[in-house]
Amino acid sequence: MSAATETPTRARASHQPLPPSRLRFSGVLKSEWIKLTTLRSTVWAYLIVVLLQIGMAALFALTVNMGTTGPGGPGAPGGGAEAAVTGAAAAQTAVLTASLGVMLGQLVVSVLGVLVISGEYGTGQIRSTFTAVPKRLPVLWGKALVFAVSTFVVGLIAVFAAYAVTWGMLDARGVTSDITDPDVWGRLVGAAGYLVLVGLIAYFLGAILRVTAGGIAAAVGLVLVVPIVLGFVNAEWASVLGQWLPSSAGQTLFLGGGVFEPWQAVLVMLGWIAVFVTTAAVLLKRRDA
Repeated sequence: MSAATETPTRARASHQPLPPSRLRFSGVLKSEWIKLTTLRSTVWAYLIVVLLQIGMAALFALTVNMGTTGPGGPGAPGGGAEAAVTGAAAAQTAVLTASLGVMLGQLVVSVLGVLVISGEYGTGQIRSTFTAVPKRLPVLWGKALVFAVSTFVVGLIAVFAAYAVTWGMLDARGVTSDITDPDVWGRLVGAAGYLVLVGLIAYFLGAILRVTAGGIAAAVGLVLVVPIVLGFVNAEWASVLGQWLPSSAGQTLFLGGGVFEPWQAVLVMLGWIAVFVTTAAVLLKRRDA
């Protein structure tokens, strides 16, 4: 073949259109996983959740008066020698001790949930993300899924580690629980699930507001401030409304009590998430990056 013949052949080959690339959701998930795990804020936030969980559980187990036989009655300071606690009471005490850090951990997870999405808007990286994924919604779902799974795993490790650390402390004080008891491990799993649901609410609030400060203020306000404010309102409607807040309903998953069964509490929290996810999806499609 002569040079004159080879050159046109190469020219025609170079102008052939490239086969269309197919964007898979697995690729979006991989991309979001890399983004989440390479941020220092993610590592620090999850580390703080674990340390809070273990630290508060150990502090509670070492200082609280588990039970007494003296005139002060159970739990009264200085009431006498501690009595053995078994059965459902022991399970309740063990779960309360191991899950105490959730009260502060939910604030850390809420902040992280907002940062997962608002951080990209703040740096302008979201434009590159939407250029790679023009449909946009897979990005919203991908970030949510990666964040939810990561938070659940970390939360599960944290609460079970807290239980393992404090089991011996409680047993030495007469509170003996069994990890194979469904009332124990079920509530520990519920505590991790609660962190996920609260984190998702914060994440979709961040997707709606797109500003880190505003998203954090809205998430923390809904989880922490609004229940406190309603508690000061001496009215029946305030009491009923407070029971339907995500933090009040969700705590049933690991603390028990309340007006909802655990499955009802999950539905209440999913209802809150549905409102925010619908709003976030609509705004994501309509607004510019």
